[in-house]
Amino acid sequence: MSPERAKDVFSESNSFAHFQRACMFQFLSQGQRGCAASPWLPSAASAGRVAQIMTESLAEHYLADALQTFRDYKKLAERAFAQIGDEDFFKTLDEESNSIAVNMKHMAGNMISRWTDFLTTDGEKPERNRDIEFVMLPGTTKDDMLAYWEKGWRYVFDAIEPLQPEDLMRTIRIRGQDHTVIQAINRQLAHYAYHVGQIVYLAKHFRSSEWLSLSVPRNRSAEFNAYLETKMKGSKAARREERLDEVMDFARSNQLRSPER
Repeated sequence: MSPERAKDVFSESNSFAHFQRACMFQFLSQGQRGCAASPWLPSAASAGRVAQIMTESLAEHYLADALQTFRDYKKLAERAFAQIGDEDFFKTLDEESNSIAVNMKHMAGNMISRWTDFLTTDGEKPERNRDIEFVMLPGTTKDDMLAYWEKGWRYVFDAIEPLQPEDLMRTIRIRGQDHTVIQAINRQLAHYAYHVGQIVYLAKHFRSSEWLSLSVPRNRSAEFNAYLETKMKGSKAARREERLDEVMDFARSNQLRSPER
């Protein structure tokens, strides 16, 4: 958007929301200087302040959404392995595959290493023994794994919850490689999604026809879309933190036990 067009938008609407959007186009393409240099702004100082507010708002949004996504992955895995018995918890499909318990053990070990002193130490701690995370020691119980799982997630949330917008561009290291905090968070989001998917797949395989769907069930997409539309018309649209529960509740309320798409 050119400065001339941005000025028109601001003049026509005389609203801060339009002003934010116009400035954002320039901020993303030219940085703070792009906003500050626009002749239609009251002053360079105020433009810089608006750019700062907008940047902080984006950072806060990212942190809140990342935190909720971690919570959603945790809940998805837990709703999956809650459906299986103790025997299936430790079962593998073949000699090269990992059980649900091993996936959980590896994830927790990774979490403890990555998120301990997250901002100040390398995410690959010298005391970590990654290889043993893929070995289920004799005598290990389901309760042992559930406790270790919860411990790992505590490290995740204790590290992310205190983060501030200004932390996102700080540099941390994982295995000696530099990452911004954003990159480190994204790396872990992708990693945990990968293993949660394995947990869900295994639980679904073991439950077979008794599996209770955790997402929109097969052949029910139109019904679910209508369900959401009805809720939104009634001003009952789910908040971000409720959306996963909304899908699961839909499946449960309809007593659907069919495979997901």
